[in-house]
Amino acid sequence: MSEEEGERVGETTEGLQVELFHPETDRSPGDTNIQKFGFDVHPQVFPISAVVITAFVLVTILLGDQASAAYTAVFDFVNANFGWFYILVVNIFIVALVYFGLSKFGKIRLGGVEAEEEFSKLSWMAMLFSAGMGIGLMFYSVAEPMWHYGDGTNIFPMVTPNTAEAASAATTVTFYHWGLHPWAVYGIVALGLGFFSFNRGLPLTFRSVFFPLLGERIYGWWGHVIDVITVFATLFGLGTSLGLGASQINAGLNVVAGVPQGVASQVGIIAVITAIATISVAMGLDRGVKRLSQINVWLMFIFLAFILVVGPTLYILNHTVASLGTYLMNLPEMAFFTGANLPAEQAGGYAGWAQLWTVFYWGWWIAWSPFVGLFIARISKGKTIREVVVGVLMIPTAFSFLWLAAFGGAGIFAQRNLGATIYETIYDQGYSFAMFEMLESFPLTTVTQLLAVLLVTTFFVTSSDSGSLVVDHLTSGGKHDVPRTQRIFWAITEGVVAAVLLIGGGLTALQTASVTTGLPFAVILLVMVYSIYKGLSEEYEILQSQEFQERVGEIAEGEKEVDTTGGDVVTGIHDSESDD
Repeated sequence: MSEEEGERVGETTEGLQVELFHPETDRSPGDTNIQKFGFDVHPQVFPISAVVITAFVLVTILLGDQASAAYTAVFDFVNANFGWFYILVVNIFIVALVYFGLSKFGKIRLGGVEAEEEFSKLSWMAMLFSAGMGIGLMFYSVAEPMWHYGDGTNIFPMVTPNTAEAASAATTVTFYHWGLHPWAVYGIVALGLGFFSFNRGLPLTFRSVFFPLLGERIYGWWGHVIDVITVFATLFGLGTSLGLGASQINAGLNVVAGVPQGVASQVGIIAVITAIATISVAMGLDRGVKRLSQINVWLMFIFLAFILVVGPTLYILNHTVASLGTYLMNLPEMAFFTGANLPAEQAGGYAGWAQLWTVFYWGWWIAWSPFVGLFIARISKGKTIREVVVGVLMIPTAFSFLWLAAFGGAGIFAQRNLGATIYETIYDQGYSFAMFEMLESFPLTTVTQLLAVLLVTTFFVTSSDSGSLVVDHLTSGGKHDVPRTQRIFWAITEGVVAAVLLIGGGLTALQTASVTTGLPFAVILLVMVYSIYKGLSEEYEILQSQEFQERVGEIAEGEKEVDTTGGDVVTGIHDSESDD
């Protein structure tokens, strides 16, 4: 078939997608937008978000210590009363995502039956991982397993800290926090947004996911409220990551160059990196974010290879396998652990452990899921649901396990065998110093410490870039392309929010922002799971219908070189799976 004929077939099947699957509505993404001063914004979502965020920034600065105390009180309240809810809903997301990927829905293609992939698999994976949790892995890969090793965990209460058993238990718990669970949250969001935007032609915002339940009301105040909450969750979840990144960059510069450690330095770092991110985001998705994401991945591989070769290679490999086995054997128990039935004698040492660690992480992942999920959806057009599920759930999880075992294992080995004082450094100076203290035990210390600073910096830039693009979608009524001025505005706003959170209460403020904004959003995601099921069921039913097969046959008759079976080539769904 010639290229011209292929284009005609593609246009025909695209028209069929619109005719049979798109809702009958006169509305289109951004059709009521205000276009002035280089902006293209939704008339309700943008101003409400901007005003409330500005008020939050001003109140935090003006209240000072009172703001810090308020953040602590809110953090404690949410953790104590809703921790069980976070733990339950994230498990629901894992089950739902696996079901969508492995069931009859797995061959449905995002964008329709003839949709083509916009990015290669390598570029897709690079952007996916850089947006997902690069800063967090750099910050916690040494710090978290080392803390659990020296302080113990209530998931394994009988394991004595600072022992060989504690080493495996510490890495296992870290696997739990950074493995399947967070990527399931991202994946379910990406699946919903990608399906309803690309397959239904609805705006690329969260309101669209609720079309099966709300219908045309998604364009009213129900939709406005959903998108405004999404903007808050995105900004505060992203602000947490940027704040952690600034803290770790500050720690690295303190170790290498003597830069003072503190909020003032971290705010300055945020300002400089935000300026760099603004330039990158102005260049757009393909030239800016894509290239930086690829650089990130190569730097990570170089850093990981260095630790595997120069560090305790045999110990790391053994430690990885042992911790993975412990993870798989204990996953069901860990997944539902709340600490509700701890022995009374552990109340002093372990009370609230699940709330301080697991609940914080789950709130962080949920709050960050609009950002990561929408970004993944944006770059996943043309992939099947099964490809998205496998790509998002399995591949990044496997790499995260290797990364955590390598760096966390190297830190534990250095603490146990090389006289390192990583745990003591964390206790005295904070988590941000853990990576740099670990590198002191191995060759080329200054070079590797500078590489670590560079990696956190590039992750900072790509996270800010990706976040700006996502908030642009949300505040422009779901348009896929927005003006450069608007991208720059949100890049700067993200930096300001991260800086204000640090000024207003440091790490506690960052944690509070994530956990608190994640709570209402967790409810939204629960409803979204049901909405996705309804949408996929309708799509699958149409794909298997006689009407669809007849229309495909008409296309095939018109273009004789097109497959006449109406099977996988055209529909992406094979009849033999109809009873799955």
